Amino acid sequence: MTFPSDPATGLQFVELSHEWGHGTPSMPGDDDVILYRSVKHAQHGVMAHRIRMVMHSGTHMNAPIHLIQKGIGIGEVPLDQLFGNGVVLSIPKAQWGLVEPADLESASPKIQEGDFVVIVTGWHENYSDALEYFGDAPGLSKAAADWLIAKKVKLVAIDTPQIDHPLATSLAEHRGGPLMNRLAGKYRSETGRDPKADFPDWNIAHKTLLSAGIPTIENVGGDVAAVAGKRATFHAAPWNWHEGDACPVRFVAMLDPTGACRVESGTGE
Repeated sequence: MTFPSDPATGLQFVELSHEWGHGTPSMPGDDDVILYRSVKHAQHGVMAHRIRMVMHSGTHMNAPIHLIQKGIGIGEVPLDQLFGNGVVLSIPKAQWGLVEPADLESASPKIQEGDFVVIVTGWHENYSDALEYFGDAPGLSKAAADWLIAKKVKLVAIDTPQIDHPLATSLAEHRGGPLMNRLAGKYRSETGRDPKADFPDWNIAHKTLLSAGIPTIENVGGDVAAVAGKRATFHAAPWNWHEGDACPVRFVAMLDPTGACRVESGTGE
């Protein structure tokens, strides 16, 4: 695959975000994204949109305050947690799979202290307004979240609708749920197991990461599969909204095939 590149530096840019707009898949229980042109070219010679939405739509970043009382908001996430080096890990998971510490330990390239970590389960290929996309998704275990914290990673991103397994969220029988009425029954029927016994804690992996001050990105997509198994430099661009729990984010990986690119000193010399 050929990526857009900067002619001056040779840097290649890789889109890691799903396209956002009308029809963006929304989490069960959340209202759809609603947008319309309040001012139109044909009528006014200019165009402007009005938007009503839940911030957790499409590819989005979650700040600690999303699940942690008195945590920092999206605009307070330090800039060095929005730009930096890290890994894109291919960890394929099927229906209801769990990403565990063993998966992270064996993945290549190896996770280094301070890395951005992007987990590619392959679920981004199912991105759609579908029962299966939201209800059958893989997720991160509490043990995996603890492992990432011990590695002192700066950000965790995943190509699923939520960091946690869906049976550990309000989509099933946890607080405010079930938002998907058939999910828990489907799990019992297809696995013969009790979802509350297998997933007793609500949003535990997500709460664990956010309580450690690690922002998360959900619904990673775009060309992420093309850079799985690579190290890269990442840039996430959320809003400068200090009280925000989350917002849509443009997430980009940068590759330097030549090895010649350097960040300017800023001194003007």
